Amino acid sequence: MNERAKYVLAKLQEKGLTLASVESVTGGLFGATMTDIPGASKVYVGGIVCYSTELKKKLVGVDPAIIEKHGVVSQQVAVDMVLKARSKLKADIIVSCTGNAGPDVEPDGKAVGRVCLGLYYNNYTWGIPLDLKGSRRAIREDTVDAMLGFVASLFRDVQRKK
Repeated sequence: MNERAKYVLAKLQEKGLTLASVESVTGGLFGATMTDIPGASKVYVGGIVCYSTELKKKLVGVDPAIIEKHGVVSQQVAVDMVLKARSKLKADIIVSCTGNAGPDVEPDGKAVGRVCLGLYYNNYTWGIPLDLKGSRRAIREDTVDAMLGFVASLFRDVQRKK
């Protein structure tokens, strides 16, 4: 069982907050990691897995102009993923990932291991790029760990919901 995921779930419950995810490069691994923990349903509402660019546009509503300008593996797309998913997922915190786990460089030049995360909370958004190393599996697992760390970073300042 993932200790960081247990910590995040406990903090969410303590703070009275809910979490959802919008995943691409991880293919649902974040959601699977969360739901491996008993009681996750108290705070993890679920997620959207949108592996293809077309699903990012159609299912999530990512702006095609953002993809055209910045590429599908970009902070801008990761942030648009969380913004567009808010109305669908109805969670307090939404985390997203898009990236290239390999084995080839993306058509727009994004290297293997380039991953971008997005985070939404309380009408604020953040995006961060990561350059990860290793196999496809390692990149996907490290992405999940980074997503958990990104969410955990909120807890220093997050106040309990009224």
